Amino acid sequence: MNFSYRLGWYFFRALFKLYFRWRVYNPERVPLEGPVILAANHASIIDPPLVGAGLHRLINYLARESLFHVPVFAAILRSWKVVAVDRDAGTGRGLKTILNRLNQDGAIILFPEGTRSEDGNLQPARSGIGLTVIKSNAPVVPVRVFGTFEAFGRNSKFPRPRRLQVKYGKPLLFEQERAEAKTCTKERLKQIYQEIADKIMREISMLEPRTD
Repeated sequence: MNFSYRLGWYFFRALFKLYFRWRVYNPERVPLEGPVILAANHASIIDPPLVGAGLHRLINYLARESLFHVPVFAAILRSWKVVAVDRDAGTGRGLKTILNRLNQDGAIILFPEGTRSEDGNLQPARSGIGLTVIKSNAPVVPVRVFGTFEAFGRNSKFPRPRRLQVKYGKPLLFEQERAEAKTCTKERLKQIYQEIADKIMREISMLEPRTD
């Protein structure tokens, strides 16, 4: 972690502890070194820092490219190595940057659902994460956050002090899918992308909240 990132990391850890009374489970399942994809459910704008603050390594986040046009905020995002994503212009450049970060042994957070949940429930996975998995060699760690929709859902104007949890699952390797993808047809390749995305969402759904 560089100095700027560490300051933000401490800030969010203090916020989640004091205001949201957070609990973090099984962070040791995430490698401290080497490439890794953190695949999490998405119910709130506080999901990315919640997932990242539970880990003792720098995490590459995604953010809309328009946010990089705000001078001071843009400087912070760049110092945190945030990946700019322009949804209107397609995903090609963003995907290239994500793969470059993974090839440089980075960790990155992706949301298989593609967007925030409207009601806090899990949504079907989109195939995009399957494409990223196939084009990288990174393990995938399923992650599930609890309480973020109740604390600061899509229609909330101010975060409420609800108990938050973040739980990290066991790494998934997808070695067979990567091997098949090297020789299969384009039609089958698209199926593999979706199958990977669906498997990741199943693993996320199997992570249950703790009551302690």
